[in-house]
Amino acid sequence: MPRKIKVEFIENFLVVWNPKNGSELYKMGFYGKPLGIPKPKIPEFTVPLILDLMEGVYLAEKRIITVYDVSEMKRVTLKKLRQRAKELYEDFNEKYAVYHDLRESSFVVTPGIKFGCDFAVYKHGPGLEHAPYMVSVKRAKSDITATEIVKAGRLATTVRKRFIIAVPGLEKGRIRYLIFRWFKA
Repeated sequence: MPRKIKVEFIENFLVVWNPKNGSELYKMGFYGKPLGIPKPKIPEFTVPLILDLMEGVYLAEKRIITVYDVSEMKRVTLKKLRQRAKELYEDFNEKYAVYHDLRESSFVVTPGIKFGCDFAVYKHGPGLEHAPYMVSVKRAKSDITATEIVKAGRLATTVRKRFIIAVPGLEKGRIRYLIFRWFKA
């Protein structure tokens, strides 16, 4: 197994200061965002890589990164990283289950905030294609109105994406994906 990449925990983000290591992580699956480069044209860059906590938990769980808190001069455990992510993300466990499932299914998953959803999902990766899917995570017992579905569907259609609602936890370990298809009348 290759060596673990050292990552620094700063507030709500994880930073890979070494650009070579950051480029390596980015090439592995489009993890993170190179600082100041919104859409890298090549996977090698000379700036730090910023990871969000969702990615960080996944990469730490996979033993690809080791996270350090330099203010306390010690290693951050996976448990502490998850705890911080739960404070930052509403419904973290459900969202992480979906993130994990999509990553394990070989999709590239990025934050979907600019599309008003939880995740933008790619088959190949940003810069290679536009994200074909926008995914919102809902609990099995949560309510969703027809208006919310129509709004999300209209937005998805406008930005040429498929709208998907992911529902974790209906059956142990399984996630249901509800994919909406819009027809013009």
